[in-house]
Order: sequence, then C-alpha cells, then structure tokens
Amino acid sequence: LDAVSYGLICQELERGDSALRSFVSVQSSLCMYPIFAYGNEEQRRRWLPGMAAGELIGCFGLTEAEGGSDPAAMRTRARRVGGDWVLDGAKLWITNGSIADLAVVWAQTEEGVRGFVVERGTPGFSTQDIGQKMSLRASVTSALFFDGVRVPDAQCLPGALGLKGPLGCLTQARYGISWGAIGAAVACLREALDYAGQRQLFGRPLAANQAVQVRLAEMARRITTAQVLALQLGQLKNAGRLQPTQVSLAKWNNCRMALDVARDCRDLLGAAGISLAHAAIRHALNLESVITYEGTQTIHQLVVGRELTGLNAF
Repeated sequence: LDAVSYGLICQELERGDSALRSFVSVQSSLCMYPIFAYGNEEQRRRWLPGMAAGELIGCFGLTEAEGGSDPAAMRTRARRVGGDWVLDGAKLWITNGSIADLAVVWAQTEEGVRGFVVERGTPGFSTQDIGQKMSLRASVTSALFFDGVRVPDAQCLPGALGLKGPLGCLTQARYGISWGAIGAAVACLREALDYAGQRQLFGRPLAANQAVQVRLAEMARRITTAQVLALQLGQLKNAGRLQPTQVSLAKWNNCRMALDVARDCRDLLGAAGISLAHAAIRHALNLESVITYEGTQTIHQLVVGRELTGLNAF
C-alpha cells in the first residue's frame, strides 16, 4: 500500500467520522510504526502480525497533564532494576487507552527518552476513561497510570533514544491526519450542497442565491487546494523525500481548512446545523480535537516559522 493510497483511505474514513480515522492513525502510525522502525526483529514478530490483523489494539502514551506541546517536560520515569525497567507516571488524552491490548509508552530514563511496550494486565498498569466529551465521541479516550510497572528489557524499543523517537511517530500520524481532515470537509460540503438545493427560501432554493453559491464555491476551492497539497506530500513520501516541516505545514493548513468548511456548512444549515440529524456540527466538534492533537496549530506555525527564519522560537 503506497502513501497516496493510505492517505485516500484516511480521507474516506474521516468522511464518516474523525474517530474512525483517529483509530487507524493510532494503530498504524503511532503503535505499529515505532515497533517496526525502532523495535528489533523479535518485537516485530511478537506484536505486528496481530496488530495488522486487528487482533491486537494499541495506544500511544506520550501526552501528559503537565506538557502536551512540550514532551521534553514529561514526568513519567523508567529506571533499570536488574534486567527489567520499572515505570512510574501517568499519560492523559490517550486514544484507545482502555481498550488497548498494548501501549507504546514514552518515558524519561537516565540516558534520555525511551519507548516501551506495556501489555494490558501488567501489574501496576491501569486506565481510566475520560467522559463528558463534546468531540470524538465515537472514540475511546483515556488516562494511563503506571505505578511501579515492571517490564522486561525485551519490551524496550532499542532503536529509539531521545525525542526523535516519538516525534518520528507523530510525523507519520500527521501525514494521515492531513488527508483525513479533507474527508470531513468533503462530507460537510456534500451536506451543504444537498441542503441548499432542497431548502426553499423566498420561493426558490437556497442554492439559487449568489451569496450561497459563492460560499459553496469557496468551500470547494479550499478542499481542492488541500487535496493537491496532500497529494504532493504523498508523492514525496513515496519517493522517500518527505520532510517533517512539510508535514507540519499540511497538518496545519488542512485541519484549519476543514474546520472552517465545517463551520461554514453549519452556518448555511441555519438552526438545523446544530442538530445531530445533520453531520456538520459533529464534524466541526471533532475537528476541534483534530486541529489540536498531534501538534496544535500554533506548534506547526512555529515549526514552519523556524524553517523559514532559521531561528527557534520555542
């Protein structure tokens, strides 16, 4: 499966709901990718076949309460005890947390940040779901707790040391998100077109008004531009030339685009736009999460700004 094909799958999944694509991003980019890229052959054989078959579900433990945008400030610690590692700490806002069979967890060690695979049922490892969400309601979001969790050295990913490990995973996930957000925007435009064509106002279809057609055309322009950007990223990724800054630009641009389109669609639907009988408000609320996770809009702006100026502002 090449990068463009994967991107199109993400687009169509998120056309249904952002939670569906989020599940795939976590499973593939944030869990399977680090085991494949940073793990050894024994680890790959142990976990990847079951994950690829959907028999094992993964989650990705990086974000903490004290530092979402600053992973270097993580407080989760791992210390060596004999031939094992002992983890203490907590992770927050973790997709798939309580339903995962395994967690790829990032923790500070004496040598730097390392990744560990922690399996469900390991003593001291527990989860708690986060409720009362207005966004990604079709997705399980949890907190992870590690209280003296002992894992063997065989579950430490040997190829990851330092923040490059988790940041490499985030680059993979952001690529899929850049495609996925387009799907949500397409769903909103389709709904706006259907509604405006059927809704009668002042004796004619709402879509017969110039102002409405201009807004619909603007949505189509934004979506098409984002698709061209995502396609270019996919072609660069296929060629092995994709850079993290390019992914940051696309994640920021396409999520911003999708959220703007969803809000415009909701507005065009009038009072009906706040009803769950229509998809616009659900997509808009979901996209509030999508534009925030895997790097906020501001973080990606600063990444692009650093590339342009050569100066680090964060």
